[in-house]
Amino acid sequence: MPRAKGGAKTRRRHKRQLELAKGYVGGRKVYRQARNTTEKGLTYAYRDRKQKKREFRSLWITRINALAREFGLSYSRLMQGLAKAGVSLDRKQIAALAIERDGLFTELVRTAKSALGLQTA
Repeated sequence: MPRAKGGAKTRRRHKRQLELAKGYVGGRKVYRQARNTTEKGLTYAYRDRKQKKREFRSLWITRINALAREFGLSYSRLMQGLAKAGVSLDRKQIAALAIERDGLFTELVRTAKSALGLQTA
């Protein structure tokens, strides 16, 4: 009985892996190496989709903190004041306001300070 090697199915599977390895250099275009590399790449992609969210939140917090300190508040006190005042903006929106619209951010700081019972300068 002749040996069955898979034929079309194997070729299709290899082709799919090599398609994912498009743009790789050197030996990574060989099926065996391409399979290992793409598998690792897909693992990184999955992990980093989660990390991206963490990193952006961290960036927004850093930006808000830097600008809040110019007004004599720490990040946590600013957020506490905004929560007490009933302002429901997320960190992404607050960071955008801090960078693009100075006047609105100043208003937010005033609102937070008044909710905390601090004097506004």
